[in-house]
Amino acid sequence: MQEYKSIEQKRKFYDSGDWKQIRAEVKKRDNNECQECKRNGFVRIDDANELNSGGTRKKIQLVVHHIKELEDHPDLALDINNLETLCVDCHNRIHGRVFSKPNKWRDDEKW
Repeated sequence: MQEYKSIEQKRKFYDSGDWKQIRAEVKKRDNNECQECKRNGFVRIDDANELNSGGTRKKIQLVVHHIKELEDHPDLALDINNLETLCVDCHNRIHGRVFSKPNKWRDDEKW
């Protein structure tokens, strides 16, 4: 069974044609919507295929997430039932990568 422990192993997997194909299938199945936002009553869709004013692709908004982690469950790496579409914010939150944006008004006088 394939292992996905090192950065190199994971990079090779995520660059593979099999991953790119299943990722497209999952996004289509999920209507290009974040499933976590949807569970919480919101809708967040992917518009990354659109171009910005400079003619370059917009930043990726949605990713396909392994519900049971790739590293711990390599046998489920390409199992469509172990994959879901998430927005980048939800994906980061699930993985404990919460970044707080500085609040430029925080130290202002209170009215």
